[in-house]
Amino acid sequence: MSTAVHPTPVALPTPTVRVRTADSPSAPTRPPASDDVWDGPLVDSFGRVHRDLRVSLTDKCNLRCTYCMPAEGLPWLAKENVLTTDEIERVARVLARLGIVEVRLTGGEPLLRPDIVEVVRRLHAIEGPQGPLEISMTTNAIRLDRVMEDLQDAGLARLNISLDTVDPERFTTLTRRERFSAVQKGIAAARESGLRPLKINAVAMREVNDDEFCDLLRFAIDQEAELRFIEQMPLDAGHVWSRHTMVDGEEILEKLSEQFTLTPVGDRGSSPAEVFAVEGTDATVGVIASVTAPFCGACDRVRLTADGQLRNCLFAREESDLLTLLRSGGSDEDVAWMIRASIGAKRPGHGIDDPGFLQPDRPMSAIGG
Repeated sequence: MSTAVHPTPVALPTPTVRVRTADSPSAPTRPPASDDVWDGPLVDSFGRVHRDLRVSLTDKCNLRCTYCMPAEGLPWLAKENVLTTDEIERVARVLARLGIVEVRLTGGEPLLRPDIVEVVRRLHAIEGPQGPLEISMTTNAIRLDRVMEDLQDAGLARLNISLDTVDPERFTTLTRRERFSAVQKGIAAARESGLRPLKINAVAMREVNDDEFCDLLRFAIDQEAELRFIEQMPLDAGHVWSRHTMVDGEEILEKLSEQFTLTPVGDRGSSPAEVFAVEGTDATVGVIASVTAPFCGACDRVRLTADGQLRNCLFAREESDLLTLLRSGGSDEDVAWMIRASIGAKRPGHGIDDPGFLQPDRPMSAIGG
């Protein structure tokens, strides 16, 4: 698998802005407003232009997947500390002015958000550089059959559905919930909606689901969906992830090749997945090898947590506190400067293989995928 080459560095203005870490919880210092903040693309010091916003709508979930959340005892965000619909819309409008063209809604489980349809409607109404923002969502699909039509009418363009097993008993063991039939109803609703591409995401886990990769691909083909396998990343709540026991991208492809003939499909650009055509079908399958073949050199993503913290990398330990800025009278220019400062400080890569790598304090459920 190939990795992208870092583009030529581009210099950025360096406003005064506080970046929050676990040891610095105080309020941010707002930089002076300036029209210059709107000039030019949202680019980091390595020349990567950022066009993709990931918004976590909630840290709550109606599953308890063993690799993501503990069975119980996880402290949820207080309601007053979660971004409101108005605040999400405002940040998205600022980012659209800075060049964002796509917003992906994540969680937790985004369908647990009572105002999910309104969030989609408002975000889709925002004009970006290429027209209305494209809105997509990653979901476990449990409630999807109830709101699929409303979401589509509101402007939802694409769906990724998380499904790590097609065995009902294994699903219950893995998620600690008996909701397999509800997920199947949600997938059926997504398929019947006509939204394409419809994608299914499966985290590859040794001695958990590594014996059913081919079954997952057959299921995805039957559902007219594109399957994406994801290497398990060090974002588990229990901090027990091991680089030495994970199933890597090459092993995933080896297992699939036992029953399918796969052919690489083109250049992935800024996409995290290496995509392969499945011979004898119209389907493709992708492998997101975030650990062993990272796509950091082409990363164009900005992340916003449910409690209003801006993250420039999934694995960052630093956060920029937009929530406090929004609620303390900060202008749109202030918000834009904080965003530019965060992106300007983005590292060249996630550093998982660095000797000093530390797993983020937040689990995946509190960051957003």
